[in-house]
Amino acid sequence: MTRHTATLPTLVLALAAAAAAPAAAQQPLIDNFGDWSAFGGAEGEPTCYAASLPKKETGEYDKRGDTYVMVVHRPKSGEVGVVTVRAGYTYKKDSKVAFTVDGETVEMFTDVDHAWAFDDKADKRLVQMMRAGRELVVSGTSWRGTETKDSYSLSGFTAAYTAISKKCGVN
Repeated sequence: MTRHTATLPTLVLALAAAAAAPAAAQQPLIDNFGDWSAFGGAEGEPTCYAASLPKKETGEYDKRGDTYVMVVHRPKSGEVGVVTVRAGYTYKKDSKVAFTVDGETVEMFTDVDHAWAFDDKADKRLVQMMRAGRELVVSGTSWRGTETKDSYSLSGFTAAYTAISKKCGVN
């Protein structure tokens, strides 16, 4: 099944309904930049994030939840540039996700329906790859063994990342 997603309202609703961190879901829109949106600036602990929906989702599945990639800054918590993938399904236990930008792949670990980089160094590398890249492909395996491949445009990522960095005071 291939599913072509979406628009900004869909992204906002998906993130508000299913963001990895409740604080992130409450952040107002900063602006849209190409295929990425930047959020942040609500009162309290500053949380800013850039997020995008896939341009194409492939895999042999009947039903799948919301899928997105998000990069989060929570500077008061010491979290800067944390990359998160939401699969829209539960990942296979102990599986890895392939996060590929223009042919260069970094593995991520999975936990239920999300994937993250193994450490801060890997997060920094992923952000560098995304800033320099044109296309991101995320490949994973569901708990049922279904393989999926989601393709994201990186058009606008650098501008969105710059906007969240400025808003949250991250250099």
